[in-house]
Amino acid sequence: MCKGDDASCPHFELHHKKLKQDLNAERRGFLKSGLFAASGLAALGAGGISLVTPALAQATISKLPAQRAYHYLPANAETVHWGYFSKSLKPRIEVSSGDIVTIEALTHHASDDLERMIDGDEGAESVYLWTKEKKGVDRRGAGPTDPAKYKKGSGEGQGVHIMTGPVYVRNAEPGDILEVRILDCVPRPSGNPKFSGKSYGSNAAANWGFHYNDLLGGTKREVVTIYEVDIAGGKSWAEAVYNFQWVPQTDPFGVRHDTIDYPGVPVDHSLTNRNFDVLKGVRLPIRPHFGTIGLAPKEADFVDTIPPSYTGGNIDNWRIGKGATMYYPVSVDGALLSVGDPHASQGDSELCGTAIECSLTGTFQLILHKKADLAGTPLQELNYPMLETQTDWLVHGFSYANYLEELGPSAQSDIYSKSSVDRALRDAFRKMRHFLMTTKGLTEDEAISLMSIGVDFGITQVVDGNWGVHAVVKKDIFSARAA
Repeated sequence: MCKGDDASCPHFELHHKKLKQDLNAERRGFLKSGLFAASGLAALGAGGISLVTPALAQATISKLPAQRAYHYLPANAETVHWGYFSKSLKPRIEVSSGDIVTIEALTHHASDDLERMIDGDEGAESVYLWTKEKKGVDRRGAGPTDPAKYKKGSGEGQGVHIMTGPVYVRNAEPGDILEVRILDCVPRPSGNPKFSGKSYGSNAAANWGFHYNDLLGGTKREVVTIYEVDIAGGKSWAEAVYNFQWVPQTDPFGVRHDTIDYPGVPVDHSLTNRNFDVLKGVRLPIRPHFGTIGLAPKEADFVDTIPPSYTGGNIDNWRIGKGATMYYPVSVDGALLSVGDPHASQGDSELCGTAIECSLTGTFQLILHKKADLAGTPLQELNYPMLETQTDWLVHGFSYANYLEELGPSAQSDIYSKSSVDRALRDAFRKMRHFLMTTKGLTEDEAISLMSIGVDFGITQVVDGNWGVHAVVKKDIFSARAA
């Protein structure tokens, strides 16, 4: 019987429409899982050691509306902005502190395999639409939108991530802290009936990768590997389907792309040589997470999504997944939260340039902590994105803590030539020292000793313009210490 996957069926259109409705209902099923997960989080700061102290929790709770609302923000051409953050963007939804919102996030690498990651998915199809006449989302990046100035395409690819949002948080003001709890995070199912029950992602070993100028034999190449994820829960790993070497592609507007230099260019696989005999017997544990969650910065109207900064953005830490909490300093009214760059899995460093770039849907609880309530709490002087899990605290260091301010008018171009692991490590050290001294009341000497023997410093990423180093400290180190 046709289930919407047999084009020869006389009732194919009716069956296919029902299939799409069922898929949409499946995606919106996150409501139940998100609310169920949130029910155990009703009391702020309750249980365990948290950056939210009991006093701050009480102050925040007193400001919450009597009723918590639930919101659903799908990803489509009307709800996404591609490749940039902006303080001037019109919000797609407004929420109150304590509300829960489910947000769909599309990978910007779906066009590497249109059949598996775009076809049949109405939201993705609307975003990736690109014909000779128009694009579903024209601007892709923070660069010029005047055809007389750009060469690759509108936005010039100065920023690549498809960001859903922004979300306006009522009463959020500069100086506040936005707490973002990730209640759920799961792969988006393929909309193509041929791949029912599966999700797919792309890993591009690209020209911006750390490896690119160090290939054996000196022959530069970009290789894309497509991975399959089982969303039915039968497998907790991803497996490679095939890989291919990038060959010049001409986009529907007639621009030739010799390298991967502009997001969303449709790959014509009649020109590629796909190798299906790749990474056989290798299982990659999946750890779904969001590479890019951030608030709008105040420094510029259009900010490239690639380099991370003090309001978050493209941190690319695989620990920012289900069960994690992020804290972001608010820079503009409403905070303007956007979510994108979803990953099925990634290792520390993201060495070749990308993770398994795979569309996800996340459920979040957004909690606003007002500046007036932060005095004497661990969040009082927080001016960088911080991650909290059940067991750990993580600070994120960057080559430049706030490159937009530090590098001046040409920051968005200069950052790509000025980053170093040394600078990022120095920033992570300073932030962890500050955290230990202010939050735990350690002296500088105590903090330095503890950092050397009880804090793990790791390379978050070396591919995002503003390189990152994270520092991880276990909460149980302080279990015998008075609060």
